[in-house]
Amino acid sequence: MLAFMRSDAEARERRSDGPPVPHIDWNQFLALVRHHRVYPQLYARLKASQLIPADVLQALHGDFMRNAFQMLRLSGEMERVCAELRERGIRPIVLKGPVLAKELYGDLSLRTSKDLDVLVPMADVEAAEERLLGLGYRSDGGAPRVFNWKWKVHHISFTHPETRVQVELHWRLNSDMGKEPPFEELWRRSRRSPLSKRDVHLLGGEDLFMYLVSHGARHGWFRLRWLADIDRLARLGLDWGMLAAMMRRYGCLQLGGQALTLAAAMFGTPVPPEAAPMLAGGHRRELAERSLYFIQDMVSFAPADKELDRVYKRYLFALKTRRQKSAYLISQLYPSFRDTEALPLPKPLHFLYFPLRPFVWLWRQVKQGA
Repeated sequence: MLAFMRSDAEARERRSDGPPVPHIDWNQFLALVRHHRVYPQLYARLKASQLIPADVLQALHGDFMRNAFQMLRLSGEMERVCAELRERGIRPIVLKGPVLAKELYGDLSLRTSKDLDVLVPMADVEAAEERLLGLGYRSDGGAPRVFNWKWKVHHISFTHPETRVQVELHWRLNSDMGKEPPFEELWRRSRRSPLSKRDVHLLGGEDLFMYLVSHGARHGWFRLRWLADIDRLARLGLDWGMLAAMMRRYGCLQLGGQALTLAAAMFGTPVPPEAAPMLAGGHRRELAERSLYFIQDMVSFAPADKELDRVYKRYLFALKTRRQKSAYLISQLYPSFRDTEALPLPKPLHFLYFPLRPFVWLWRQVKQGA
């Protein structure tokens, strides 16, 4: 699968002196391709290939066509949602979805996406939520909105009951990863997507790299689709000097190193000399090795597996810098919605959650263990 996905795969296939394809369990190959969500790129590359059995190509063709229709549907809904938000004076930035497929692959059918991720200013979250509900979307629920809830989570999700399209409304790029660029700064560097004739914005190249790196790292890169995105974005040309300085400022330099290490090893991604600050030290290699646990075994985070959950929590903590780890530990002293579930109190008494936090936390751990 990785060999077919490398940028020079087609050139190697044209060479008659190349090594023969080894014996392959094509059912396992198809399972891997589907798990990692890379079937659109693979099918587009190999639809005329003689290296893959006809029945496997036919299965990939079916996946490709279903995804093409899904992306067309998402693209239309993206334009509708963004137009509705703009009419209410809300500036949306589309983070992934169809605009990312067009940006990285030149064709929205060449990348999969299950939902739309839209970033808005934190002050506009309630107004944006109202507009989505007006469009027929319904809230997917989530954490109760108690205490300073917008700093505990970074998005809320909505699903349309008829189209089944899901929209994630973001007001921050990431959760529990420390500082990040303010919205106004992201908006100034954002660009209009050529995918739409309407005013649909996506992140600037360097901001997009930092976001995709942080997003992929947070999920353990368990789908190689995310690393394929990093490979494509790195080949498009970035201001690596500016990018390294920005990622250092926001404490995610090590995440860039992890992503480039994995992408270079798996896809042959070229790493320019200007990206050297991301590759300095051994921490990025350690993080890359840790992520292999989630990549190589086709893990699934649902339903929850206790051993996987423990490994994942340790991995998330290892991603953080020392300063981020300190800030995270301090933040754990602040009450969360889980405390309100474990010990319901009327709103006038919510101040008691602060002194009771250690005891409620211990009570929750005992209940979970039981």
